[in-house]
Formats: sequence, structure tokens, C-alpha cells
Amino acid sequence: MTVINVNESNFKEFVIDSKVPVLVDFWAAWCGPCRAVSPVLEEYAADHEGQLIVAKLNVDENPNIAGAYRITSIPAIKLFKDGSVVTELIGARPKAQIEKDLAAYID
Repeated sequence: MTVINVNESNFKEFVIDSKVPVLVDFWAAWCGPCRAVSPVLEEYAADHEGQLIVAKLNVDENPNIAGAYRITSIPAIKLFKDGSVVTELIGARPKAQIEKDLAAYID
């Protein structure tokens, strides 16, 4: 599965109402660490196809959602299950660390 882009008009449909866990990458185009973690999350999405969805939300273009989830530092990666945040990762990190940090939440 490829990474999907979400925004204020489809966030509820693709994230909150999702039947599978959704890993949301809160990012911005000007953020170097965000650009660094993007290919890592694409690999993670491919490795876990069918187990979860990976979505990207541009905080500059979607300030209401960024504010609602108290995004103050990016990249911020939040895992949603059944419409609620179950864990979050702040900052760029290698794939092995993401795997370790999320292992308890992904079936």
C-alpha cells in the first residue's frame, strides 16, 4: 500500500472511522527531518500492508487538525486505533526504532 495524504475534509473518513490502525505522519514541506522520515514510513507501510494504513497530514495546510492533536513539534507520528491516539513518536528515527516502538500496537 502506498502512503495516503489526508486533510481536514477527509481525516475523519480515513483516520477516525478506519477499521484498521492508521499511522499519521504530521509534517511540513520546510521540515528537513520530516523529509528524512518520509521514505522510512513508506517502507514501514509496505512491510505492514494489510495491518495498517500510513497517512500524511501537512500541518501548514491543515492547522485545525494539527491544533486539535496538539502538534507542537514535527515530525510527529501518531498511531490511531478505533479513532483514538494510542501512541506517538516525536522526531525522525530509523526504521528499526519505529518497528520497535510500534510493535506492541500492530498485530
